[in-house]
Amino acid sequence: MRRNELTERFRALHVPGRPVVMLNPWDVGSAKVMAGLGAQALATTSAGHGFTLGLTDGGQVPRDTALQHAAAICAAVDVPVNGDFENGFGEDPETVGETVRLAAEAGLAGVSIEDTAVPTTASYPFDLALVRIESAVAAARTAGIVLTARADGWIFKNYDQAEALRRCRAFAQAGADVIYAPLVDADTSRALAATGTPVNLLAAGAMRDLTTDQMGALGAARISIGGGLARVTQQVIIDSARAMLERGDFTNLKGAANAAEVEELLTK
Repeated sequence: MRRNELTERFRALHVPGRPVVMLNPWDVGSAKVMAGLGAQALATTSAGHGFTLGLTDGGQVPRDTALQHAAAICAAVDVPVNGDFENGFGEDPETVGETVRLAAEAGLAGVSIEDTAVPTTASYPFDLALVRIESAVAAARTAGIVLTARADGWIFKNYDQAEALRRCRAFAQAGADVIYAPLVDADTSRALAATGTPVNLLAAGAMRDLTTDQMGALGAARISIGGGLARVTQQVIIDSARAMLERGDFTNLKGAANAAEVEELLTK
């Protein structure tokens, strides 16, 4: 399937009130399993991908490596894939635009750009954050890719939810296809949805206790999980390995996936 067809399918999945659940694989195998289980869209996760390389989250993975990783996932599945490309791998608006163009060339249907100056946890000033998104939007229009603009400063307490909302409103006015302020509360989520631009909600924190329908009632058009499943997997490894190494207890292996089912999903 051609990339532009996947992009249009991805764009059409963003229906406020009826959010698409966009799972976040961390390698080709997890992507194939998730797609095989019926995921309509996937997204890379900088945290999950970093874990596979022995790196921490937050600007540790180089752009070329992230692009190769994204291209491999796109080639392995027949569903739209969004790229978690952090700050666009550079502060300059021109670099952000170039990253968006390269994301499209890698086969991605969408790309997310945030306002965090990775590898630090500082947020770009409002004016710079907006110019960066304007550059990303221009590149996305030319390349034919869905652009998600993220206001992440609330996570790091660099600014409050009102500022996250102000930034997302500005990003929406600049032409972002989707806006995303992770971990904001229900009232702010509703205010984001009121912009008329599709909103991504993250299934983390208090939102993790809500169902898809309940997040839809807040106006969500998309739900992502970030590094959630990757961290759940890491926790299984930690708990099971500790039991084996510290207590000689191998009973956690009883919960292993059925090999035949995994193989079936990998070959769908």
